[in-house]
Amino acid sequence: MVNDQQKGVVPARTAHEQGLTRIVDAMGRYGTRNYTVKGLRDQKGQRVLVETLAFTPDEAAAAETAGIDTMKVRFDPQRPDLAVALRQAAPHTFMSYAVQMSLATSEETALKVAFAAMDAGADSLMCQWSPRFISAVAEAGIPIQGHAGLVPRKSTWTGGLRAVGKTFDEAMWVFQEIQALEAAGAWGVEIEVIPAALLTEISARTTLITSSIGAGGGGDIQFLFAQDILGDGEAPFPRHSKQYRDMKKLREALQAERVGGFEDFIADVKAGTFPAQNHIVNIDDDVLRAFIDAAND
Repeated sequence: MVNDQQKGVVPARTAHEQGLTRIVDAMGRYGTRNYTVKGLRDQKGQRVLVETLAFTPDEAAAAETAGIDTMKVRFDPQRPDLAVALRQAAPHTFMSYAVQMSLATSEETALKVAFAAMDAGADSLMCQWSPRFISAVAEAGIPIQGHAGLVPRKSTWTGGLRAVGKTFDEAMWVFQEIQALEAAGAWGVEIEVIPAALLTEISARTTLITSSIGAGGGGDIQFLFAQDILGDGEAPFPRHSKQYRDMKKLREALQAERVGGFEDFIADVKAGTFPAQNHIVNIDDDVLRAFIDAAND
């Protein structure tokens, strides 16, 4: 699905000079990436990486240009075009495609979704699936990440949209969930809204690459959605996020400029000032008279 015509083109050996690694993806296509799963694992305990979830190709391209380490992309196998466009906008960034929990109702459907994501350009899958489904995907050789802590789609089990892990029982439950993902063959886990000190301790006790969103600085990856980073949405933003730009204000200003442009055009036409002489094509008077005479006959 993605750049299939490039399947037989081997990247230049000089790719490493640009900080890239030559890869063949799960569908047999050559490419280059800033990270592989092994490369990410090698970074554990060495430095904190940065990650975002991009919603538009422009955001994905900007994140890659800025030097984001990893990216998440929402993926719907029934509508893969957006994920494909995001992949093409950031062709060198390691991407995990996030899939809905409801897409997997068995190991078989989990595998179908996983291979569809690989066909659309994913380097990995990210899901809220059970360890049993994750194990089936991992056994097939597809890199997969799980989700622990506050999992919004499972929030009824933890009492709604709130921090998880502030009591001993909850802290142990979060740790056990992560151990189960590790045993199932996941390579990483997104950990959402747990106490910062707890994440530090858990991250030191798992081989999984831990991606922190609202869980402090103790993970291997620091993760924020692009719309939170860019301030591109309706307030209030999540407490754990920080807005580095105000894209909503810029979009509102841009829309006001659009409205103003249309208003000025309408006013010009009504006043008879558009079109002006410089906007029209003229015809010689003798040609016009000849046309009028002929048309009146």
